[in-house]
Amino acid sequence: MNFSEIVSTLSSWVWGMPFIIFCLATGLYFSIRMRFLQVRYFKEMIRMLFKGKSSASGISSFQAFALALSGRIGTGNIAGVATAIALGGPGAVFWMWMIAFFGAGTAYIESSLGQIYKEKIDGNYRGGPAYYILKGLKKKAFAVAFAIVTVISLGLLLPGVQSNAICDAFKHSFGLNVHITAGMVILLLALIIFGGVKRIARVGEIVVPFMSIGYILIVLIILTLNYQQIPAVFSMIVKSAFGIGPAFSGMLGAAITMGVKRGIFSNEAGQGTGAHAAAASEVSHPAKQGLVQAFSVYVDTLLVCSATAFVILITGTYRVYNSMEEVIFIGQAMPETITSYGPVFTQLAIDSTFKGFGSSFVAVALFFFAFTTIMSYYFQAETNVYFLFRNKKTLFYMINTLRIAMLLVVFFAAVNTMKLAWNMADIGVGMMAWLNLIAIILLRKIALKVFADFEKQHKEGIKEPVFRSDKTGVEGAEMWEG
Repeated sequence: MNFSEIVSTLSSWVWGMPFIIFCLATGLYFSIRMRFLQVRYFKEMIRMLFKGKSSASGISSFQAFALALSGRIGTGNIAGVATAIALGGPGAVFWMWMIAFFGAGTAYIESSLGQIYKEKIDGNYRGGPAYYILKGLKKKAFAVAFAIVTVISLGLLLPGVQSNAICDAFKHSFGLNVHITAGMVILLLALIIFGGVKRIARVGEIVVPFMSIGYILIVLIILTLNYQQIPAVFSMIVKSAFGIGPAFSGMLGAAITMGVKRGIFSNEAGQGTGAHAAAASEVSHPAKQGLVQAFSVYVDTLLVCSATAFVILITGTYRVYNSMEEVIFIGQAMPETITSYGPVFTQLAIDSTFKGFGSSFVAVALFFFAFTTIMSYYFQAETNVYFLFRNKKTLFYMINTLRIAMLLVVFFAAVNTMKLAWNMADIGVGMMAWLNLIAIILLRKIALKVFADFEKQHKEGIKEPVFRSDKTGVEGAEMWEG
């Protein structure tokens, strides 16, 4: 068994059906307990997105939203959606919607916990699962394990998918050598990550809205020109999700697995990554940033991922494979000469309407999407290095080791196969999600108590609720003591 086969086997173990059920059940549980706050507080999510300002220690709510969205919107929104359709059929899109809807509840819980147990380190707010596991559960070994897994996953396993997709798209569109593209990526990345968290937040604040709006506008034009096909495509997604119809019968398991897998990879709900960005913000109540991060899940999956999926399916630029990697369905406009899957599906879809433009546009969009995701990965990995090492001299060496190692990985991954890159990333995502979901289930009483405090103040007409840990009986939340 070679390295690629070992990685593939490990990925299948991590992403077995028990974990798929665990992810969906956790989101459903929190959604029910909070009476579907992702619906009831939708308007409040948008209002809070633009409330609050940055401080000397923390970034603004919008910057935290942009920072989290930098991680959520990436390769998964273009190549990931295409991969989900290729290996799970159109029905995988339905299960991406499900994990996004219920995942919004999970995202709220982990992000509010990140705020509750944040710390001020070197003048900046830091937090995340390792912090709330240590301070909330008082389980140091568990917290250290999560921090180590996160540094390995975000620093070494996940960046490969992003850089690989960038280089593949640029090679397909512009004929650029992968080494040249990879060199350009690590040069730009070095300029940003050596600038610290504030620079990362500022870049995300500018780039994320720009790249998302530009991509959505192009997609909306294509959907408008083909609006008559939207109902048929929606029907195909729903039927395929449950294995109905001859074309995709027998693919129910693959649709669920790929939908949940690519959904979590894309929106990161339950993975714990959003909690790092949430903890860095300056807010008056943890629930505020929880709601903002729940909204980012919607933007990622229900908006950007859905846009990609509908364009691919409407234009018919896709093919579907079974578990034996045999082609079982080919879209009506899919060229026979294209045998790979990934960003090429999206490139062909947009090129079908904008001749000679789609391929290059997707390559550039993918660059921005994937690059900001790598940037976000670094911030989150760095946050966990700060958790593991408190001695300033040791911390200095470990932070710079992380920076150099990540730059090397980003370059090296560009010349690997896409399949290997995805399997390595899936292992990283899965390990983090397993640990984080267990942690937030154990901390559910505290998270729900804080939500109840916010809801009480909100019902009393207080527009800007304020949290005090000493008044609500939450221990270990020093930053919130009166």
